[in-house]
Amino acid sequence: MANIGFIGLGIMGTPMAANLIQGGHTLATYTVGKTPQSLLDAGAKALANATEVAQASDIIIIMVPDTPDVEAVLFGENGVAAGLSKGKIVIDMSSISPVATKEFAKKINALGCEYLDAPVSGGEVGAKAASLTIMIGGSQAAFDQCKPIFELMGKNITLVGGNGDGQTTKVANQIIVALTIEAVGEALLLASKAGADPAKVRQALMGGFASSRILEVHGERMVKRTFDPGFRINLHQKDLNLALTTARQLGMSLPSTALAQELFNACVAHGGAGWDHSGMVRALEIMANHEIGQ
Repeated sequence: MANIGFIGLGIMGTPMAANLIQGGHTLATYTVGKTPQSLLDAGAKALANATEVAQASDIIIIMVPDTPDVEAVLFGENGVAAGLSKGKIVIDMSSISPVATKEFAKKINALGCEYLDAPVSGGEVGAKAASLTIMIGGSQAAFDQCKPIFELMGKNITLVGGNGDGQTTKVANQIIVALTIEAVGEALLLASKAGADPAKVRQALMGGFASSRILEVHGERMVKRTFDPGFRINLHQKDLNLALTTARQLGMSLPSTALAQELFNACVAHGGAGWDHSGMVRALEIMANHEIGQ
């Protein structure tokens, strides 16, 4: 049993934290707002700030939206860094800048602590089912120590390389997810406008080489018109911005990623920042003057 701190109890963080408690660990928490009652009832302890969480924990997990949020949690007033002592491990499971991650890791290492960047894929469904894919950057020793904890939250757990490599892998993941959503949206929209039943087209495609989790899960969302998140468009925009910024820093082009970002931008312009990212299809529908299933 480990003393774990968990900071950031949103759509993803709350079920992830619940799975750690179910695994028998002691959990100290801090989040914007209040720690959910369900976690308190399960035995979590709510503390006043991130410093107190770090002081009370041997392993501190962070799950917040963006790079500035992680920086504030780590190094801001009442941040994690102020509560660290040698030998502790900080795990950032947010999806943020690989470049910033390397700098954060250096600062935490300088305090005598280990740092793992461990972003996840699988969304709310994967968080609840403890089936997340977890992509990790950091030392082998820290990874080995924390692997049993990761196994309570995910299934496909990979140490990719050093600090920053986990975040780079997540950026790559988000490129593939966005472009696959776009492809599924185009395919089902074409089928629908041509007069075919998009639900049956999706069913047929699920048995062929075009089959994917995106076609399975998000294709169904498109057909059934269920765009409650899930994973919000504004968060996927943030991830694609990381991809495009990194590409610019490397002097390379990601043309299809840029297109996917523009489609997300169009959704936001129509009030869709909070839609599930499968709602990208709505931008395509506007251009086609046709809605899947009409």
